[in-house]
Amino acid sequence: MENGRYTSLEICAGAGGQALGLEQAGFRHIALVELEEDYCSCLRKNRPEWNVICEDVHRFDGTRFRDQVDLLAGGVPCPPFSVAGKQLGNEDERDLFPEMLRLVKEIHPKAVMIENVKGFLEPKFANYRTTIMHSLMWMGYRPHITLLNASDYGVPQLRPRAVIVAIRNDFKDFFDFPVRLDSQTVTVGMALGDLMRENGWEGASTWVKKANKIAPTLVGGSKKHGGPDLGPTRARQAWADLGIDGRSIADTAPGKGFEGMPKLTPRMMARLQGFPDDWFFGEKKTTACRMIGNAFPPPVAKAIGSEITKVLDYGSSHITSPEVLSQAFA
Repeated sequence: MENGRYTSLEICAGAGGQALGLEQAGFRHIALVELEEDYCSCLRKNRPEWNVICEDVHRFDGTRFRDQVDLLAGGVPCPPFSVAGKQLGNEDERDLFPEMLRLVKEIHPKAVMIENVKGFLEPKFANYRTTIMHSLMWMGYRPHITLLNASDYGVPQLRPRAVIVAIRNDFKDFFDFPVRLDSQTVTVGMALGDLMRENGWEGASTWVKKANKIAPTLVGGSKKHGGPDLGPTRARQAWADLGIDGRSIADTAPGKGFEGMPKLTPRMMARLQGFPDDWFFGEKKTTACRMIGNAFPPPVAKAIGSEITKVLDYGSSHITSPEVLSQAFA
């Protein structure tokens, strides 16, 4: 929205999960860079005022935004580090950490936020992590890295994510990652009960009691291999323990007289990611499920963004304008 306190630029924007959370934390996006046209259409449909640049980040020139951006953010592709893939790391052509570091140098933002899968923190990538952290320090930033669980911030899903936040050296760095919320963890049943009831299914109340835990991690898959389902056999068993049939995704909630395990709809999946119910993912179910499953939960992005704004608030209040300096030394 136009009244954001701080500016941000995001690469690999996807369906807007991170962008939405950062907007809620007080950031105004001056650009969102995304390669896939379906995702770009999703962003434009939901936020017509956002400046969506549908372009390969390898060709994106950050110099035109130099010193105009408070936060440079991005959830760079996870397949190079995901346990579901070959974990080729920096040898994977999809690794975009080098492009993110290039843009840090070109844009010179006040803060940087990078998100990836839990696998990025595995020992086999220790040298690569060290290289990234040292690169940020060499460019004048103090980096922080940790593992955050989405369920600690009100998202009813087991979704651990590695997060790097780096603060530029000319700002006092008292950044800390957001503390876990004290409120009761929302279960799948609590989150989806009203959606399961909307077509009159008589078994919804019984299902809510069974679905009394948080969900496994939603998966989206790749453009080649993504499908409207809830993942491989092991994941589907975890969903079945919650009373959900994960073999496919339904178009609508179960109706009157339904028997057996219900399937999730795309809207249910989106709610489990922390998206608002009015966020539109398009008409293609397979594409929508991939968008949702690959998203960064907005509540987690909001929590991190809110901690970054505290650092920016302090820094802004202690920066003396050139006009005041000139008067002081006149």
